[in-house]
Amino acid sequence: MRVINFNAGPAGLPQPALERAREELLDFQGSGMSIMEHSHRGKEYEAVHNEAISLLTELLGIPATHQVLFLQGGASQQFAQVPMNFLTPDASADYLMTGVWSEKARDEAKYYGKPRVAGTTVNMDGRYTRIPKQAELQLDPQAAYVHMTSNNTLFGTQWHTFPEVGGVPLVADMSSDLLWKPIDVSQFAFIYAGAQKNVGPSGIVLVVVAKDFMARGRQDIPKIFRYSTYAENNSLYNTPPTFAIYLCRNVLAWIKDVGGLEQLEQWNREKGELLYGAIDRHPDFYRAPVEKDSRSYMNVVFRLPTEALDEAFVAEAKKAGMVGIKGHRSTGGIRVSLYNAVTVDNVKVLVSFMDQFIQKHG
Repeated sequence: MRVINFNAGPAGLPQPALERAREELLDFQGSGMSIMEHSHRGKEYEAVHNEAISLLTELLGIPATHQVLFLQGGASQQFAQVPMNFLTPDASADYLMTGVWSEKARDEAKYYGKPRVAGTTVNMDGRYTRIPKQAELQLDPQAAYVHMTSNNTLFGTQWHTFPEVGGVPLVADMSSDLLWKPIDVSQFAFIYAGAQKNVGPSGIVLVVVAKDFMARGRQDIPKIFRYSTYAENNSLYNTPPTFAIYLCRNVLAWIKDVGGLEQLEQWNREKGELLYGAIDRHPDFYRAPVEKDSRSYMNVVFRLPTEALDEAFVAEAKKAGMVGIKGHRSTGGIRVSLYNAVTVDNVKVLVSFMDQFIQKHG
């Protein structure tokens, strides 16, 4: 029996996407071998590769001004690769600080240019409990780009209105909320996302880049790190993680089958309202640190009155068939990740458990 998986990443995958992989694992479309065994230059794999790009383009409404890339190295490599391509020692870029991952992105940029904090909501104890307001941002119109993290997995905050940055290119790490709802891709010069939250397994990074922004990339860096290299070769410059891209294709096809991003947004908002509703009904027992207008629909964080109760909550939830809710090691408490593969019924089970837990321990 499968558990209810609330892991923050690698996260659960939609069961139909996994079942499709199981059915095709040993013999992909009558070819006599697995897709993992096919050459990345062969027509069988290339069809899967191009279908994944086509599905992502359709679901996000990606305009012709932008291109999809599949990369390796995780989103953490993009922290370095973005400034490697678009910063020079004399140039600066603006970073919007909303959590640990935006801090890490800024730190990597120091190797290539001058990252500048253009807005932060960090408090005295190093935590983030809200997203900055537009009026709080101090943006440099001469910046090479503005970097933001759209959803913050550790602290449970999320941008619900993207910042206005004028004519400066906007770069977004959307690892933990890409595809949770429709977005206007044209607002962004560069989007990157590790797949292991909403899109597929670990090992692959999805990039959506404006072609005119990509053309500004430096040519004095190794070819393997230039985005233009992958764009010119349809992300097949070297051997890509073919099975990871295949699984992304399965997930993207599932999203299309269930009604696209409009349907996912409806489900995701319903899940968030159910869980935050349970927390808000018992504010003295389930304590949510995030300001309400900054709450994430992907990662819901809260604490119980004591660490012992936190531990009991995690242990009893596991016995009830729910895993992955222990908070990040740096923040503690409880973290429930509500990525696309988590169903509304899964959250109803958790909410029922929460009500029973407070009756037992409250």
